[in-house]
Amino acid sequence: MIGTENLATTAMNITSNNLSVINLFIQATWAVKSIIILLVICSFWSWTIMFAKFTLIGKLKRRADKFEDAFWNCGSIDIFFDNINTRGDDPFVAVFTTGMREWRRAKSKVKTAISGISLEDRVIRVMRVTVGREIAYLEQHLGFLATVGSTAPFIGLFGTVWGIMHTIGATQNFDLASVIPGIAEALFSTALGLVVTIPAVVAYNKLTNEINRYQERLDSFVDEFSAIIARQIEDTEV
Repeated sequence: MIGTENLATTAMNITSNNLSVINLFIQATWAVKSIIILLVICSFWSWTIMFAKFTLIGKLKRRADKFEDAFWNCGSIDIFFDNINTRGDDPFVAVFTTGMREWRRAKSKVKTAISGISLEDRVIRVMRVTVGREIAYLEQHLGFLATVGSTAPFIGLFGTVWGIMHTIGATQNFDLASVIPGIAEALFSTALGLVVTIPAVVAYNKLTNEINRYQERLDSFVDEFSAIIARQIEDTEV
């Protein structure tokens, strides 16, 4: 019993004195320190991407609401196009203006019904290309979040394995007092890896879903715009 109490007391003293985050980093080997620094950098960059993307998507969704309200209440797409502000980075505006420019450029040259169908296809095609370009822009840097989410746990685990091996190899007297600090330093890298991984994975899944829903809104707008173009072509032929 006395030996057990002394062992527990020793472990508590070691824990209280040596196992703070700063001490764990200072006492870690150069390899574990390098891994910790790498994980901290990955975490900082991941949070930067997350903040920027969520802010951007929230702003674009609000702009999309305003654009669709204005578009469906404009009465004439030609008047709406003449009055729209094409400056900025709104994907809805970019898709709409791309389609309208193609429509205006080519409709005066197209007179037959067969050519009219071809014109509609051309307008929709350039709009689809613009949708793809805008979504590709929104998806920038998401690959980094996916990479961090899939690799950070293994990077932290590597630090743990390295730290434990170094502790066992450097310890002459294999007792609790000499082993706990080294093992704690090693386990700290695994814990940090999980801290980096979990937000990155959650944010990646959330951002992917948000971008997919936003793309669905863009695709729906393109389909609705194509219906308007088809009606105008029919009216012109009549």
